[in-house]
Amino acid sequence: MIVRRLARPLLASVFIAAGVDALRNPSARTDQAAHLLEKVPDQVPGADKVARAAKDPDLVVRANGAALLGGGLLLATGRLPRLASTVLAASIVPTTAIEHAFWEETDPDRKAASRSLFLKNVGLLGGLLLAAVDTEGRPGLAWRAQHATKTTRREARHAKATAAREARLLAHRAQDVVS
Repeated sequence: MIVRRLARPLLASVFIAAGVDALRNPSARTDQAAHLLEKVPDQVPGADKVARAAKDPDLVVRANGAALLGGGLLLATGRLPRLASTVLAASIVPTTAIEHAFWEETDPDRKAASRSLFLKNVGLLGGLLLAAVDTEGRPGLAWRAQHATKTTRREARHAKATAAREARLLAHRAQDVVS
């Protein structure tokens, strides 16, 4: 459909640009990433890995940038769009928390600008979630599994009825031969 061919690259453009920027200039986000990584509590599963990553927030920023760029390119080209949208949705959450933490701002103007960008990212997240579940009009896996189950049951009932019918015919033929 033409809408998908237009909408996917439009949605992906933000992520491609952000990914390229994060890969080229990670230092702009490194301090914010380090601040966020310090807040991860020790009780969170995988916190030891986060502690190691906290020692190199530059790596975290670059990894997130690579995810944004790769997912954006896949979404824009229509290759694995559901997977790409899922990866982008997962990567936009830390990006939003790092770059647009409006709740930490004290200056009213900066807080308003940050809130606006935060809400923009929330809107992008909504678009990504829609793209992640878009089956392009084809049945999804859940429908296919349910349909296969119904078909198999129906075929099993028909096979059972056919077997019973043939058994009755054979029984009648056997009686005719004996008599």
